[in-house]
Amino acid sequence: MRAPRALFPVLLALIATAVIAAPAQAAPLAGKYVALGDSYTTAPGTRTYDNPNDACRRGPLTYPRLWAAAHPSVAFVEAACSGATTTTMMTDQLPLVTADTTLITLQVGGNDVGFVDVLTNCVLTIDDRDCVNGVELAKQAANAYLSPGLAQLYAAVRAKAPSARVIVVGYPRLYTIRGSCGIFGLSDTERTALNSASDTLSAIMAQRSAEAGFTFLDARPVFDPHSLCSSGSKWVTSLEWDKINESYHPNVAGHRDGYYATLNSLTAGITGA
Repeated sequence: MRAPRALFPVLLALIATAVIAAPAQAAPLAGKYVALGDSYTTAPGTRTYDNPNDACRRGPLTYPRLWAAAHPSVAFVEAACSGATTTTMMTDQLPLVTADTTLITLQVGGNDVGFVDVLTNCVLTIDDRDCVNGVELAKQAANAYLSPGLAQLYAAVRAKAPSARVIVVGYPRLYTIRGSCGIFGLSDTERTALNSASDTLSAIMAQRSAEAGFTFLDARPVFDPHSLCSSGSKWVTSLEWDKINESYHPNVAGHRDGYYATLNSLTAGITGA
């Protein structure tokens, strides 16, 4: 039996009401981003923290957070923690990487060679040779221990996330040589030595990244015009006497205009970006 024509408007109204009342379905997430790293990945240098008493020292102005905020359709996992080494990353951060991960940023290595201690020694010593010797020892450690450690870590990352795009993030050179700088106690000889340590780390990270099939983000050309003693705006902090842990890290501009801007260009068109 056909429904009377007079009932058609009523039926149409009921159907429309049911469609409107149906709960909206959330759009599926377009990938998963996991940030692995040390204090260059977290908030030291920005002076802005989620919780100042948290040992990992995470905050809202770092390049992983900025990328995640700009790509809300991508699930975000922040595993990075201040003080991380290749060894602690394997045990503490890598378990947060899962097979469905589509993007990983990975920045670690400076703590493995004791770069903080080397830098502190160069700042405090009055003997250029003492600084240079410390840097050379750190470079030897990088080649002897960090290089195979990175190879092992990168292989473990790939095993955990076989399909992920992995971007290894490098460290900047800290100083402009023969530039105007108000930091006392650092000669051009010491600055050159410290920059050479960054070059050694970058060379090792670039080589191991290529072997693993990862992308290497070389921070040196990005940060060079904004290093300490340069004529441009500074993207790294100098020696911060009031909060010593802020010293020699990317500042707000370094995270935003340096690391985040470069990362964003490298990831354009992938993982739902």
